[in-house]
Amino acid sequence: MSELHKFLFDGLPVRGMIVRLTDAWQEILARRASNTATGAYPPAVAELLGEMTAAATLMQSNIKFNGALILQIFGDGPVKVAVAEVKPDLSLRATATITGEVADDARLPDMVNVNNKGRCAITLDPKNRVPGQQPYQGVVPLFGDRGEKLGKVSEVLQHYMLQSEQLDTTLVLAADDKTAAGLLIQRLPVKGEGNLEGKAGAAHDAANEDQIGLNEDYNRISILASSLTRDELLTLDVETILRRLFWEERVLRFEPQAGMSGPHFACTCSRERVTGMIRSLGVEEAESIIAERGDIEVGCDFCGKQYRFDVVDAAQIFRPPGDQLPASSVVQ
Repeated sequence: MSELHKFLFDGLPVRGMIVRLTDAWQEILARRASNTATGAYPPAVAELLGEMTAAATLMQSNIKFNGALILQIFGDGPVKVAVAEVKPDLSLRATATITGEVADDARLPDMVNVNNKGRCAITLDPKNRVPGQQPYQGVVPLFGDRGEKLGKVSEVLQHYMLQSEQLDTTLVLAADDKTAAGLLIQRLPVKGEGNLEGKAGAAHDAANEDQIGLNEDYNRISILASSLTRDELLTLDVETILRRLFWEERVLRFEPQAGMSGPHFACTCSRERVTGMIRSLGVEEAESIIAERGDIEVGCDFCGKQYRFDVVDAAQIFRPPGDQLPASSVVQ
């Protein structure tokens, strides 16, 4: 069962979280593998997407935000885009679009940052937007301050968190075909709370920035966290990990989140949303697709569900309200 564990270091300005995605991650992979149009992810892509999904879960759990957190990595390699989305209730989904061959041992630069043009975007999309409100989005390149390519998702996100929140952050991520997991260690803000929405204010930002890299307690715990290996993160239970890493620290644990209150797979696609997408294409484009193929079929990249609209369904989409025909097809 997928689970999320939160903890604090007693008397120290440091917090932490560990996420282990098992059934939720395996369902994402199984749905992709069952899609005859795409087939299973190559191992390197599955590892990238798993690390992103674990990281997005940690980041969503680390902020107070009533909406979806969407983590995207895109660039000029064979993996055009990889997306992980996590809602406030920790429901999650993820997908990747692949347009070329990906070697089993490919790394982040090989997949999305061949010519150093790759980007990472984190979007916060409010659940109940007020009129005119737009999602907040922060974008950073997939290279460091000296232009060097970053080889891991964890390095990219640590750089992002340092820029956006002015907070020291340590991330350890790992994924295989069974588990996607992550450990997050973060220095607590000097005052108030970190805010990915960029509303903290100049005084808050300056106070936190002044402390970057200087807190000895965080630095010590960060070094311990960074010693966690990929195999340990994927195979050991949370209790064992915390005991091995922080046996000399006083760790205060919170109640783990699991089951439907913890990380779980869910997709928000629906026939109504697909209908709206077709309506946005316009009647001429919809009619041209019908004329060419006989129907309009749309598949969800996240869950694999197929939505089919025949000529009657398509005509109904563009009829005025109150002048609707009976629907002739159902979701497959």
